[in-house]
Amino acid sequence: MDVKLLWLVPPLLVLFVGGIYKMKDGVRNGHHPHRGFGHKHGESTLSIDIYAYTSKLGGVNPGFKVGFAIILLLMCVVADNLYVSISVILITTFVTVILGGIHLRQYLELLAIPIAFLIIGSIVILVNFSWGPVPESLVNLDCRWFTVFVTREGLGTTTNLWGKAFGAVSAMYMMSLSTMSGEIFSVLRRLHVPMLIVELMNIMYRYIFILMDTQSRMRNSAESRLGYTTYKRAIYSFGNTAGNLLIVSMKRGGQFYDAMEARCYDGELKFLEDKKPLVAKQVILAALVVIYLVVVWIATTR
Repeated sequence: MDVKLLWLVPPLLVLFVGGIYKMKDGVRNGHHPHRGFGHKHGESTLSIDIYAYTSKLGGVNPGFKVGFAIILLLMCVVADNLYVSISVILITTFVTVILGGIHLRQYLELLAIPIAFLIIGSIVILVNFSWGPVPESLVNLDCRWFTVFVTREGLGTTTNLWGKAFGAVSAMYMMSLSTMSGEIFSVLRRLHVPMLIVELMNIMYRYIFILMDTQSRMRNSAESRLGYTTYKRAIYSFGNTAGNLLIVSMKRGGQFYDAMEARCYDGELKFLEDKKPLVAKQVILAALVVIYLVVVWIATTR
């Protein structure tokens, strides 16, 4: 057994104990144990703001959450260490699922898209091609005209890159699933990010979810009319949905802009901000997490 793996025991233990505590809390409140990690029907999964609004971490200072997430992201990128990346993934999962209160199934569903992209990108890096056999490779598949092979170096590089990217994604998800978009934009504004960039980010964010919501409504409408019962009907319904999506989205986007003007929009987006003080205990815990990651980095690079 590799001694370096022992550094993953603390975050695994915390995640395990937190999961048991959450299930016991669900039983104590009259809920079925597995429902704490389930999916509630009727909830919209399009806007991440829904999860941020209902998160148990909503009362935490947004600047602290954004700063902590960025520090974890930088730790993944700068350390370039698989053990640090795995630790970040476990820590962010604990914060998002256990402390934030999001259902595990919903969290995994949200991670499905970036995981799919990471897997596709990893395959491109991992798999190599050659006209002849490669003796030093771990996997050597003869395809008659060419050889598909995987080397030990390629496997190590792919694993490290995948862990680093997934750790960074987990840190960003921890921030976005506990901090509403308006609060994130307010933090960027306080950091003196140019107003034009902040407002463009906000408007693009809103319009992306308008587009997704429009597509979801149109698909549900087609499904209620049995538009996806057969392959031929599914292709026909998909074509009609894609053809009308741009028109309907532009119309809804215009309504969104009219709603802003009706609320005295003068070229600058302003949001009502709640005062959420910075708690010393939270800062100390975050500092201990960062110190632990630094220690893991130093101990596993020897």
